[in-house]
Amino acid sequence: MTTAQGFRYDKRADGTVVITHHGRLAGTLRGARAAEFLAEVDDDPQLVMARWTGNYRHGNERTAKQHPRNRG
Repeated sequence: MTTAQGFRYDKRADGTVVITHHGRLAGTLRGARAAEFLAEVDDDPQLVMARWTGNYRHGNERTAKQHPRNRG
Protein backbone atom coordinates (compact mmCIF):
# COMPACT_ATOMS: atom_id res chain seq x y z
CA MET A 1 0.00 0.00 0.00
CA THR A 2 1.30 3.45 -0.82
CA THR A 3 1.48 6.10 1.83
CA ALA A 4 -0.64 9.22 1.72
CA GLN A 5 1.22 12.33 0.62
CA GLY A 6 0.66 16.02 1.18
CA PHE A 7 -0.01 16.03 4.91
CA ARG A 8 1.67 18.46 7.30
CA TYR A 9 1.14 19.24 10.95
CA ASP A 10 1.98 22.24 13.09
CA LYS A 11 2.17 22.20 16.87
CA ARG A 12 1.06 25.49 18.35
CA ALA A 13 2.28 27.03 21.61
CA ASP A 14 -0.98 26.19 23.40
CA GLY A 15 -0.55 22.47 22.61
CA THR A 16 -3.03 22.39 19.74
CA VAL A 17 -2.01 20.38 16.67
CA VAL A 18 -3.29 21.55 13.28
CA ILE A 19 -3.14 19.02 10.42
CA THR A 20 -3.35 20.21 6.82
CA HIS A 21 -3.58 18.29 3.55
CA HIS A 22 -2.23 20.11 0.48
CA GLY A 23 -2.52 23.41 2.37
CA ARG A 24 -6.15 22.94 3.45
CA LEU A 25 -7.27 22.31 7.02
CA ALA A 26 -7.82 18.58 7.60
CA GLY A 27 -8.14 18.47 11.37
CA THR A 28 -7.42 20.12 14.70
CA LEU A 29 -6.43 18.16 17.80
CA ARG A 30 -6.41 19.47 21.35
CA GLY A 31 -5.54 18.17 24.80
CA ALA A 32 -5.03 14.43 25.28
CA ARG A 33 -5.76 13.64 21.63
CA ALA A 34 -3.01 16.04 20.52
CA ALA A 35 -0.53 14.45 22.94
CA GLU A 36 -1.47 10.96 21.74
CA PHE A 37 -1.06 12.06 18.11
CA LEU A 38 2.38 13.56 18.77
CA ALA A 39 3.52 10.34 20.46
CA GLU A 40 2.42 8.28 17.45
CA VAL A 41 3.44 10.55 14.56
CA ASP A 42 7.14 9.60 14.65
CA ASP A 43 6.51 6.12 13.14
CA ASP A 44 5.17 7.03 9.68
CA PRO A 45 3.97 10.64 9.66
CA GLN A 46 1.99 10.59 6.41
CA LEU A 47 0.09 7.43 7.24
CA VAL A 48 -0.57 8.49 10.84
CA MET A 49 -1.96 11.86 9.71
CA ALA A 50 -4.16 10.16 7.10
CA ARG A 51 -5.61 7.86 9.77
CA TRP A 52 -6.17 10.64 12.32
CA THR A 53 -7.95 12.89 9.83
CA GLY A 54 -10.15 10.12 8.46
CA ASN A 55 -8.62 10.43 5.01
CA TYR A 56 -7.48 6.83 5.07
CA ARG A 57 -10.19 4.74 3.44
CA HIS A 58 -13.08 5.98 1.39
CA GLY A 59 -15.18 2.82 1.15
CA ASN A 60 -14.56 2.17 -2.52
CA GLU A 61 -11.89 -0.49 -2.03
CA ARG A 62 -14.31 -3.41 -2.31
CA THR A 63 -15.95 -1.91 -5.41
CA ALA A 64 -12.59 -1.40 -7.11
CA LYS A 65 -11.57 -4.96 -6.27
CA GLN A 66 -14.62 -6.28 -8.13
CA HIS A 67 -14.05 -4.14 -11.25
CA PRO A 68 -13.34 -6.27 -14.38
CA ARG A 69 -9.92 -4.71 -15.04
CA ASN A 70 -8.79 -5.59 -11.50
CA ARG A 71 -9.86 -9.22 -11.57
CA GLY A 72 -7.12 -11.80 -11.81
